[in-house]
Amino acid sequence: MMRKIIVAPSILAANFATLGCDIKKMENIGADWIHIDIMDGHFVPNITIGPIVVKALRKITSLLFDVHLMITNPCEYWLEFQKAGANLITFHYEIKADKKKLIKNIKSTGIRVGISIKPLTPTSEIKKLIPYVDLILVMAVEPGLGGQSFMRSTISKINDLRKFINMNNYKCYISVDGGINKKTAKMCINAGINVLVSGSYIFNAKDPKSAIRTLLL
Repeated sequence: MMRKIIVAPSILAANFATLGCDIKKMENIGADWIHIDIMDGHFVPNITIGPIVVKALRKITSLLFDVHLMITNPCEYWLEFQKAGANLITFHYEIKADKKKLIKNIKSTGIRVGISIKPLTPTSEIKKLIPYVDLILVMAVEPGLGGQSFMRSTISKINDLRKFINMNNYKCYISVDGGINKKTAKMCINAGINVLVSGSYIFNAKDPKSAIRTLLL
């Protein structure tokens, strides 16, 4: 059976002055999810939005909200994003917290949970958590800023995760974020991902609908 590849435009590359319109446009041209990067200026060197904005955006679309918490203390804030309308909350492995407890708490509200790793974090670090999560997000760039170049070491990490997930028959998606364009998307699909997170390639395209389509070719 062929894997359905999910395309999740990252609003980090959208026009924040017309964010609602941009998200509605993504829905109309065939996006599957909306990827929402939450940054605190501490875990990563940037600050984006909070739950109030997510709540406002929730009113204009029914697309799945894939909320990526690039923050130091997700334990303190994840519930506010769940209440705001997040369908999937992903936090970083690199935080200092009881990760199994955090996963359990998020899943107890009925939404999905994911865990992300930075480029320098080996896949061996997170394998023990894969049975408990719905998604692994592999960062192909250092998180925090859009428009960076794809790190080729990401492919071997995806290959390793796909082999491990298939071998154990886990029901866990693999997502990739950072530097995703037509060329790198094909590499990641061949390596075994389920979800492509792409920002600049989609939002900066003259024809975003065509851009989404070319990611899947």
